[in-house]
Amino acid sequence: MEPETILYRKKNQVAVIRLNRPKVLNAMNRQLWIDLNTALADAQEDDTVRAVIVTGEGRAFSTGADLKDAKDRSLQDYRIYLEHLQETSLQIIRFEKPLIAAINGYALGSGYELALACDIRIAAKDAKIGFPEAKVTSSVTGGAFRLLPDLVGPGKAAELLFTAQYVDGAEAARVGLVNDAVEADQLMESAMQMAEQVAQNAPFAIKMIKKGLRMAQGEASLAAIMDFEVEGCLACVSTKERQASLDQFAARKE
Repeated sequence: MEPETILYRKKNQVAVIRLNRPKVLNAMNRQLWIDLNTALADAQEDDTVRAVIVTGEGRAFSTGADLKDAKDRSLQDYRIYLEHLQETSLQIIRFEKPLIAAINGYALGSGYELALACDIRIAAKDAKIGFPEAKVTSSVTGGAFRLLPDLVGPGKAAELLFTAQYVDGAEAARVGLVNDAVEADQLMESAMQMAEQVAQNAPFAIKMIKKGLRMAQGEASLAAIMDFEVEGCLACVSTKERQASLDQFAARKE
């Protein structure tokens, strides 16, 4: 049966996962995380799949967490949601096959954090990438406190998180947020070329290289960082400012 919130196809040893909630710019709700996890499990178990591309349907990669889901969520429900999100993100980070994010349009908050969890990121030059959490009284998840500084350095990471400003794909490539930026109409072709080039190599060698890269990044403490991210988010969403931010967001959408 076709998943509810993603499109999943396989071609030339490459699986393509499209986040498929285009009417809400692929905002990420619980069902999307479940469907994404299911597709990744299928790709992992399929020996014919040697690389995976993750992208978004329509005008966005993903605008991040679906704040409509969050508006009336209790703190305990929020903890359960965040812990499930972290477990899924850790599975993506530890996924044994190469993951390539093809970033089209907006990639914000946990949407870009999904791209961060991938091994390689290619963006459209006109993509908009950023972390709006500070504007809505929240905090980052998905291992971003480790993964973002690893890409751009601690100073640039602090600037991106503190200002909550967006950068386009070309600037993202310049500062190291993505590996490359291409014209929007060339994005999927470029991602597929990269995936097919990777797929030509020995799967076991790629598996070992991925494991080695994770070890070199100090993954032993990544789980502790992600536990802290849960506590940081819960502390933020417990404030009066958080509810005010959600009310302002809801008013803009009406």
